[in-house]
Amino acid sequence: MRALRFVLFNTLCWVTVILWGIPVVLVAPFSHKYSYRIARNWCQLTGYLAKVVCGLTYRVEGKENFPDQASVMFIKHSSALETYLQIQEFPRAGWVLKKELLYVPIFGWALKAMDAIAIDRSAGSAAVNQVVQQGKDRLNKGIWVSVFPEGTRMPPGETKRYGISGTLLAKEAGRLIVPIAHNAGYHWPRRATGIIPGEVVFVIGKPVDPSGRDLRDLNTEIQQWIEAEVARIVSDSA
Repeated sequence: MRALRFVLFNTLCWVTVILWGIPVVLVAPFSHKYSYRIARNWCQLTGYLAKVVCGLTYRVEGKENFPDQASVMFIKHSSALETYLQIQEFPRAGWVLKKELLYVPIFGWALKAMDAIAIDRSAGSAAVNQVVQQGKDRLNKGIWVSVFPEGTRMPPGETKRYGISGTLLAKEAGRLIVPIAHNAGYHWPRRATGIIPGEVVFVIGKPVDPSGRDLRDLNTEIQQWIEAEVARIVSDSA
């Protein structure tokens, strides 16, 4: 039954992507803000479908930790949920993502219309420079930059060394880093055949100032906070 619900949920999501994605693309030449509003509406619908069809709910703690000035978000990446929930619940942002996603019809076009920073993950320092340069452009426009520092979805309870691009961007742009932890991977892991019903908790940490910090040490500090917070959320939910 759980697998059938998951199939129904995914089918409804892709149908609605078409219905909402086209307006996102059409509006984009006039205003990134309005494109984002349309996308946010789709994300609200997707959240509703996840709740009704699969029994998945969520709660966000710590929104008061978002600074007033556009900053860089470091989000734990362990499921598909955080990819769309951030549009619904977090400040307007351009994502750092793999360029292959832009090739997906309608969905990819919509991502491009929303000022995504699409990188070649095998490009090394060129990809880092792209994130820094395009990220500064987004931040100067008042658009946040959303980074999945692990670079790919991780299985529950696992992590990998954070990439340097998000930290370097924040330091060079003189902006804060906001760490975000959650337990979504325990309900909707990568390559899942079903969603485990329950509540996903997102915790927004206090912003971190990268000024004068060693980038690797800073990454390690943020990673340790996020992983410890994920473990706490899982323990509290048990």
